[in-house]
Amino acid sequence: MSASSGRRRRLFALVRKESFQAIRDPSSILIAFVLPLILLFLFGYGVSLDTTRTRIGLVTEELTPLTQDLSASFQASRYFDVAMGRDRRLFEEDLVLGKVRGIVVIPADFTTRYTAGNRPAIQVIVDGSDPNTANFVQNYAQGAVANWEQQRQADVASRSPAIAVEQRFWFNPELTSRNFLVPGSIAIVMTLVGTLLTSLVVAREWERGTMEAMMATPVTAVELLTGKILPYFLLGLTSMSLCVLLAVFLFGVPFRGSVAALYALSAAFLIPALGQGLLISTATKNQFLASQMALISAFLPAFLLSGFLFEINSMPVVIQWITFIVPARYLIPSLQTVFLAGDIWPMFAKAIAVMLAIGAIMFVLAARSTRKRIG
Repeated sequence: MSASSGRRRRLFALVRKESFQAIRDPSSILIAFVLPLILLFLFGYGVSLDTTRTRIGLVTEELTPLTQDLSASFQASRYFDVAMGRDRRLFEEDLVLGKVRGIVVIPADFTTRYTAGNRPAIQVIVDGSDPNTANFVQNYAQGAVANWEQQRQADVASRSPAIAVEQRFWFNPELTSRNFLVPGSIAIVMTLVGTLLTSLVVAREWERGTMEAMMATPVTAVELLTGKILPYFLLGLTSMSLCVLLAVFLFGVPFRGSVAALYALSAAFLIPALGQGLLISTATKNQFLASQMALISAFLPAFLLSGFLFEINSMPVVIQWITFIVPARYLIPSLQTVFLAGDIWPMFAKAIAVMLAIGAIMFVLAARSTRKRIG
């Protein structure tokens, strides 16, 4: 029997053993299929960055046709749920208690200043303890006033027609946050399957002593690590496929790219994810430590430092440099592009190359650590 034939047989036996073990292990099925479904439903239904029907208090200190017309503009806005009043003190306690998110005050001299050609001021009072919502209220209030003024200029024949700004939003015209949150969450799911599951399973074998027993056989460290990751590589792709089907057919996220690009990106991402899981398990040899290390070094960076929820350019410079070694930084924008824009292969090729490079480093470190431990 040739050496290459013997290596193939050993590798096939290892893959077969790991596949049966993964199927029989309830924790593998839980992390690979049940947990991703829970996360996908949370991000699809529970997490939304869309601000619609924000409740505000609208104070008109003077009732005139002009102020009533402006009030109607606020009430017609799809972004506001308006409560009317004549005195701002009616809403001050509601703002403190969070019952309203802002108070818009149309002052008593609004009509006088507007008809005189002066630019009247409208006061917007918001709760600064929630900066995101405060900015939304402020910007939407400015937009409501701008739309009202533009409409009045269009209705008055004596005035020159105002310049109309026609906005177009490419790829996500409705600006629905679900359309970029759900593809991003698939990367979080693959991080769990690739890093957390692999680190737990392999660390358990270190605890039981089966890894040392296998290393006493003619199996090399490279063959052992390859046999370990192949079943979980396929498991990760299967979990990703399930998430994509739910994203498209349940959540209605458009899919404009190709299946080839989707699987190429996912396969490239699983290489560093699995390599990191192997490295963690080899370094810790303990399931509890492996799970904590996987959460801290893989899940949290993928969630916080990948651009999934927070813009990388707004982070401190030092943190921006750290994000370059986070594989999810390259997968999440690519997945969002595959879903919403289509195939942009120059972007994908760069992302795939970086992820494969990080994965190669992870596997080299894991292989060296395995040999050192056994030796």
